[in-house]
Amino acid sequence: MDQGSQRLRAERPAEARLISCQEGNPVSNILAFDLGASSGRAILGKLTDGKIEIEELHRFPNDPVQVGDRLHWDILRLYHEIKQGLLKAKHKGIDLASIGIDSWAVDFGLLASDGSLLGNPYHYRDSLYDGVMERVQEELGSGFIFSRTGIQFLPFNTIYQLSAHRENGTVAMQSAEQFLMIPDLLRYFLTGEKYNEFSNASTTQLYNPLKQRWDEELLEKLELPQSWFGQVLQPGSPAGQLQPSVQQELGLGAVPVYAVAEHDTASAVVAVPAIERSFAYLSCGTWSLLGTEIDRPIITEEAQQLNFTNEGGYGNTYRLLKNIMGLWIINECRREWERAGQTYTFPELVAMAEQSPAFTTFIDPDDAAFLAPGDMPSRVRDYCKRTNQPVPHNPGEIIRCVLESLAFKYRYVLELTERLSGQSFNGLHMVGGGIHNVLLCQWTSNAIGKPVWAGPAEGSAIGNLAVQWIAQGEFKDIWEARRAIRESFPITIYEPEQGSQWEEGYGLFLSITGLA
Repeated sequence: MDQGSQRLRAERPAEARLISCQEGNPVSNILAFDLGASSGRAILGKLTDGKIEIEELHRFPNDPVQVGDRLHWDILRLYHEIKQGLLKAKHKGIDLASIGIDSWAVDFGLLASDGSLLGNPYHYRDSLYDGVMERVQEELGSGFIFSRTGIQFLPFNTIYQLSAHRENGTVAMQSAEQFLMIPDLLRYFLTGEKYNEFSNASTTQLYNPLKQRWDEELLEKLELPQSWFGQVLQPGSPAGQLQPSVQQELGLGAVPVYAVAEHDTASAVVAVPAIERSFAYLSCGTWSLLGTEIDRPIITEEAQQLNFTNEGGYGNTYRLLKNIMGLWIINECRREWERAGQTYTFPELVAMAEQSPAFTTFIDPDDAAFLAPGDMPSRVRDYCKRTNQPVPHNPGEIIRCVLESLAFKYRYVLELTERLSGQSFNGLHMVGGGIHNVLLCQWTSNAIGKPVWAGPAEGSAIGNLAVQWIAQGEFKDIWEARRAIRESFPITIYEPEQGSQWEEGYGLFLSITGLA
């Protein structure tokens, strides 16, 4: 597309991400398993003389499975794929120094007294959770919950999932003895050790960041046994090693396993190649998560009203951020068109969007209509109808509507982040797979009126690797790791364009969505 070469410039050449092993310090080989809500990957990390090289050893789909009315994760398939990643490393003759796992947040498995898994974990988009958040808020009070957790109210938070299972008397709830989140569970399969991890535990809305432990009073009011919730490890803590049965099955040694920043967004924030201590980031993928890194949680009435969250990060930091629906809407549109026999690649959709009229229709990406799987193009049209806008008909018009709306929602949340944190940001760091969408990166810069620094794309995996290397003493701290990331991976810089047009478009967006 013609916007590319003239206005984009790379801070480092693309080939900087692959660095050959030369004489000097020995190479440190470690493995990051990065599991997203649609796919997973095993990423090999090599560190030589402070320079990072990554290699994708294994990639696999992560498709939810519908069984009757219930939507599940295929957790045993994910565990199988993790073992395949370990085997691929073995077959390449790689001697691994350690392993770490990160994944999406909020979902969990329950273990019986003998350590066996009580059923496939439910998917956070399952309809079992519909309406539960409102009932729990009415029962306990929103202020009570937020004051003890600092976590935003989302209908799929772990607190509401567990409440739904309690209300429905599911068999797993009746027999459970231990609660483990998705990366905790997979790590348990590998090591036999049962630990929770800080960054992911903080997303449950059951963890008290001020007391730095599970909130006993909240658990008691919800009738959840405190004994289910185990020791919480900080990112970078040793969490066991491959247990003998896994060693025998795969023909591997006792490879150490670390609890990294196991919420994938926490890992992505570790990988933000920031220079200044005060920075804003956007982790862009199925979800978009925009915020900043702070030393202490901001648990105020204003933060609650704006529905911001304080999630745990590396080094006992917190991520003051807000969830935005993200590329999920586009992914679901594409799936619906495929079901109708219209197959489009992502570049084709982006090209059609660029050719469609600008600032014609808008959505609030976080409207409840866009949360569940289904016919997303129809939901976009319905939103436009009920807000008295022209109705987009073809794929290009729909994708343009979604991308422009995302860019404007990013500006809206960025300004709220500045307001809450008392900071002013010179630009926005974008990491994650969404940075491959050049149009979204450029439009985000246009919308915020500031530079966007895009990269690295494999932010979560690189942050996972970085935490392991810090734990092993390869980097002295997170800032040395971020400097190495900055010097090892290309960063593309987008400068804002067409300022007056985007300013006018932002006013329309705020008015139509009711966010003004």
